[in-house]
Amino acid sequence: MQVLHHLNKVDDPNVLVGFNAVDDCGVYKLTDDLALVQTVDYFPPVVDDPYDFGAIACANSLSDIYAMGGKPISALNIVGFPSNKLPLEVLEEILKGGSFKAKEAEVSIIGGHTIKTKEPLYGMSVTGVIHPQKIVKNSGAEVGDALILTKPLGIGIITTALKQGKISSDVEKNVTEIMTTLNKNASEAMVEVGIKACTDITGFGLLGHLWELCSSSGVGAKIYLSRIPTIKEVWDFASKKIIPGGTLANLKFVEDKVVWEERISEDAKIVLTDAQTSGGLLICCPEDKKERLLDLLKEKNVSNYNIIGKILEDKRCKIKVEM
Repeated sequence: MQVLHHLNKVDDPNVLVGFNAVDDCGVYKLTDDLALVQTVDYFPPVVDDPYDFGAIACANSLSDIYAMGGKPISALNIVGFPSNKLPLEVLEEILKGGSFKAKEAEVSIIGGHTIKTKEPLYGMSVTGVIHPQKIVKNSGAEVGDALILTKPLGIGIITTALKQGKISSDVEKNVTEIMTTLNKNASEAMVEVGIKACTDITGFGLLGHLWELCSSSGVGAKIYLSRIPTIKEVWDFASKKIIPGGTLANLKFVEDKVVWEERISEDAKIVLTDAQTSGGLLICCPEDKKERLLDLLKEKNVSNYNIIGKILEDKRCKIKVEM
């Protein structure tokens, strides 16, 4: 936002959500009952297998659309590739992985652009559709809402351990499955019950994205460490200080925004701020809709979902973390 602050203000009345907000996508109104939802994301490999990397990057790129309650319909590939260092077969596998995941999401890849880079980069520019009156924003959280998280934390730490050759094939398989799981079903469930606030958990970690949600809504939050799903191996790696740089930056960012119970360990603080790739949705659910949403998440085979806390009245927008 420090950089965007200097750009010209957008005064088009059809721009329903722009870069002046901290929402996950931009939204542009076409008609009274139709708007475009647009986002873009790309990054270097987080796993060794190029096919899996392509699938992860696709799932991650689609996630912002799902977080706002939209339906992704088309995508453009964004590729950086060191063709002088790696065979083109590697790029073919990356694109195949992305294509397979896009097909699962019923999204059409209709083009793209490739440049030469020092390391592989892959992601997508994604367009979706949504009703202008049904946009799920960061700014819609209300006091009393339950906070529901739909994927476990620890992806950043686990993939860092993977790069260092410290995880087993079973753990690699598990974290790959988590990252390649679409947030589609969770999004459809929340849209069906009429959720007003949600975000997905990616680079800023759970606490960073929760603070964005709280600050946009003018509320605070309380979460409970014991209720938060995590990849079980993450605790061992956190204790050994196998931690990505982005996670450490996240912890520093939230230090004046979080009130920690004394029993919360440094390892737990690291896990709660761990930079995720293709993480889950964090849904704010009113109490009268909670049971219906939980039933739908179960029906749609969303695993690992937990109620991790609730929204509080707090104009300082502080997050309390308790055991």
